[in-house]
Amino acid sequence: MARIRTKQAVMAGIVMVALLIGTISVFAFSFGKYEKVKATNGTITLPVAKLADGKARYYKFLDGGKEITFFAVKAVDGSIKTAFDACDACYRDKKGYEQQGEKMNCKNCNQKFAIKRLGPNATGGCNPGYLPHKQNGKSISISVTDLKGGARYF
Repeated sequence: MARIRTKQAVMAGIVMVALLIGTISVFAFSFGKYEKVKATNGTITLPVAKLADGKARYYKFLDGGKEITFFAVKAVDGSIKTAFDACDACYRDKKGYEQQGEKMNCKNCNQKFAIKRLGPNATGGCNPGYLPHKQNGKSISISVTDLKGGARYF
């Protein structure tokens, strides 16, 4: 009798652990790296305040069936940088970038790029694909046309 109860307790424990792992997995995939953004009048608008801590924020824009991903980050000089989460060299591997301090690191080839240098003059190769934006006081705006211009990466 004690042996049966022990087996039942072990099975209940296994079921509980499996349920816990399943729940954690659902939340991990639900709250992924990218925040979904939508356009209003052909423009994506992001609050500058969200970038105040200097941590890169990742976004995705759906264009038909295509998901275009990008990031925005505040550099140490206070400027805001926006770029596609892909590059000319490694985009086929679809790994994107991760922030490591004041640099963005390509998760495919491990090259690092200073955040303060991201922009129109840092293009090609494994540099994050430049994504133009305009800063209007407390927000930045990105045109859908510019986003669609980087669709080839995705």
